Amino acid sequence: MVITLMAFNAPKKTRIIFFGDSITEYGIVKGGYIDKIQESLNAGEKAGNYELIGAGVSGNKIYDLYLRIDEDVIARKPAVVVIFEGVNDVWHKTFGTGTDMDKYEKFYTAVIKKLLAKKIRLVLVTPACIGEKKDNGNTMDEQLNNYCDVIRKLAGVYNCTLLDLRKTVLQYESGNNTDNKEKGLLTTDGVHLSNAGNQMLAEEMYKVLVR
Repeated sequence: MVITLMAFNAPKKTRIIFFGDSITEYGIVKGGYIDKIQESLNAGEKAGNYELIGAGVSGNKIYDLYLRIDEDVIARKPAVVVIFEGVNDVWHKTFGTGTDMDKYEKFYTAVIKKLLAKKIRLVLVTPACIGEKKDNGNTMDEQLNNYCDVIRKLAGVYNCTLLDLRKTVLQYESGNNTDNKEKGLLTTDGVHLSNAGNQMLAEEMYKVLVR
């Protein structure tokens, strides 16, 4: 009698790469938004289905993402890439090193096209804030809103999943920032996420990433 033994192959994990700046770089540390997503996966017994990889670099702008996309993203063969980039392109205009909006759109488009060519599912995230004052009371709110509009447009043109974090944050600040503070609710400094901000982002991302 011949007995055939069939090898058991564990299901392949869905590899998700989070591609961005310092907010994403900090996202992998304890309490960061990527870490919190992992905690939710563990709690829901879904950790075996997903692999989360942070690819954030402090200070990055959209052209930096384009320049490192091959090594930091494509070479790792992800199924999903979350693009969370834009705050430095606007914020750093204060220091004379921001990104003009036409160049921002061109580089963002190039990043999208390169990843879509590899059949990668994309999630585009609008930047949260540069200052937490409500009702567009921060100095750079108008510019930031315009850059977010670029992301919204590109998500529609290229059929990408949109996570409109900017909209969610504006709604939160409108209802909760009663003293109209510049920081301290969702951010530590007006830009980088606090524990509450990381929790909000983790919850919003979980909704669009986990199926």
